[in-house]
Amino acid sequence: MDMHDKGLTTGAVCVYPSRVADAVKTLKAANSSLPVASVATGFPAGQTPLETRLQEVRLAVADGATEIDIVINRTLAITGQWEAMYDEIRQFREACGDAHMKTILAIGELGTFTNVYKASLVSMMAGSDFIKTSTGKESVNATYPVAIVMVRAIRDYFLCTGHKVGFKPAGGIRTAQESLVWLTLIKEELGNDWLSPLLFRLGASSLLADIERQIYHHVTGRYAAYHELPMA
Repeated sequence: MDMHDKGLTTGAVCVYPSRVADAVKTLKAANSSLPVASVATGFPAGQTPLETRLQEVRLAVADGATEIDIVINRTLAITGQWEAMYDEIRQFREACGDAHMKTILAIGELGTFTNVYKASLVSMMAGSDFIKTSTGKESVNATYPVAIVMVRAIRDYFLCTGHKVGFKPAGGIRTAQESLVWLTLIKEELGNDWLSPLLFRLGASSLLADIERQIYHHVTGRYAAYHELPMA
């Protein structure tokens, strides 16, 4: 992407399924092509019945979401029911249609690095376009050790299949300085091809304020007081 032509934007605007239609309408009125993503499948716990979760995906896509963030059934991962987990994610993939699907592992609840690695591989085998660390609602969210496990699973999957899957750390990333560490990690583990919004995203809901502060400092030479930053 040529950022000079397109401008710097977020990768997508993420909303709950019930607000997809509103987000699509608002962005269209603003003449924006920014994608609308929706957290579906019983976000954040994923504990509603399977058919309810599938219908939530279908409705979000029908309302105009072009990206869907699903959550895995953590119980299936923790108890080693990998085939059942694959089958569920595969159904979500089919329900997404042409929409990109990001699969949230909720790594803080999986217990071991082995579970994280296996959940990453199963998610990719089932058709995920991205694997994502967390919902942001767990007590433990994106951490570097777990990220290394996930990105090495992505690398292993790519070496076996030739297919590139994206990675998104989310939850607890609060400073622009931290984001540089994440960029470096991706460059070192996966290479420059992944340094693109098509293959790498950061969960930025907690990060936005610090990015605004750093831009303000770059322009003015000083950090902004709270009241000088734009209010969301």
